[in-house]
Amino acid sequence: MTKNYTGKCLCGEVTYIAEGQPDIVAQCHCEECRRLSGTGHTVGAMFNSDAVSITGKLSEFNYLSDRGSKVTKAFCATCGSPIYGKNTRTPGHLTLTLGTMNGTSELEIEVVIFERDRPHWDRLGEDVVFFETQPDWKPEN
Repeated sequence: MTKNYTGKCLCGEVTYIAEGQPDIVAQCHCEECRRLSGTGHTVGAMFNSDAVSITGKLSEFNYLSDRGSKVTKAFCATCGSPIYGKNTRTPGHLTLTLGTMNGTSELEIEVVIFERDRPHWDRLGEDVVFFETQPDWKPEN
């Protein structure tokens, strides 16, 4: 039986289903992905475009990569959640953002790209405190 992955944006306007396993799961630290996510990286699962069905209103932003390929980033037109990216260097494929995908517990990051651009603050140190949920802690004034 083929595994299906479903996902949605924050507001629920955009939903998708991807059939089968992703070709690869990647974490990217390029400047564009950092700016898109507002963090130090993005994580995405690449699928054959024919295996993905998307509903809802998307907006797109296009730019040229440093290698001259056209990159398209698609996001929910209502809430702005990034949904997928595609690149003319990998025709017939799109990369769904893992943060919008349901049921990803068995997926693992297989590659990290643009490691050279990873900010020093995007690495967790041994002394970082973890909370299971939103803590009652508040910053001291």
